[in-house]
Amino acid sequence: MNMFDLTGKKALVTGVGKATGLGRSMAQALKEFGAEVAITSRSTGCHDIAKQDGFVSIQGDLANRSDLQRVFDEAVGKLGTLDILINNHATGKRQHTVDVPIEIWDLIIETNLSSIFQLCQLAGRIMLEKEYGKIINMASMSTFIGIAETTAYTAAKGGIGLLTKVLATEWSSRGVNVNAIAPGFIETEMTSGLKKDPARREYFMSRIPIGRPGKAEDLKGAAVYLASHASDYVHGAILNVDGGWLAR
Repeated sequence: MNMFDLTGKKALVTGVGKATGLGRSMAQALKEFGAEVAITSRSTGCHDIAKQDGFVSIQGDLANRSDLQRVFDEAVGKLGTLDILINNHATGKRQHTVDVPIEIWDLIIETNLSSIFQLCQLAGRIMLEKEYGKIINMASMSTFIGIAETTAYTAAKGGIGLLTKVLATEWSSRGVNVNAIAPGFIETEMTSGLKKDPARREYFMSRIPIGRPGKAEDLKGAAVYLASHASDYVHGAILNVDGGWLAR
């Protein structure tokens, strides 16, 4: 038995709208190991990626609760069922805490935490009924440490860590694995703004023992592991893919 084989599994990966993003890399990895994959994004970029990579695509805004329900239902309808869910979508805005408008706080918490809860709940109803499923949430270094000027983002990612653990305690005995991946400093479009702030970039780089930023491809192995039978006894874990950031 190949414990990493995903043949016949049906997967939904959110936040796949950028050609160089983490979501696309993880979706590709699931497909490479045999899964049928649906992707979703707020942007139309998900359709272009789907055509190139052989995915099913559904465009929608997961920060809108009614649209989230539509996207989920459409994805399950096209796939036939759901075995794997990777909650990858997120948003953020760097800003001094005293200057954060409550509307920005609400948007980030809704996108990065509340919508994750809703998707886990919807997926859980399917997975618990058939007593099998793999849910992978995207945590962050911000799940463990405070990073200045990212108040709402950090609060949401801290919540993701404990949401993952709570769901694992409820669902592990019923065949559903709920775990998380915590990427470190990964070079994507979302972190490209650091090129305009050399001091902040240098701070992040100084924290990485391996001596380089991560690449989207560095998430592939973790995604396949947590989506496959190889992780059947892993519940409530937060797997750091950070080049050793949290080790020092």
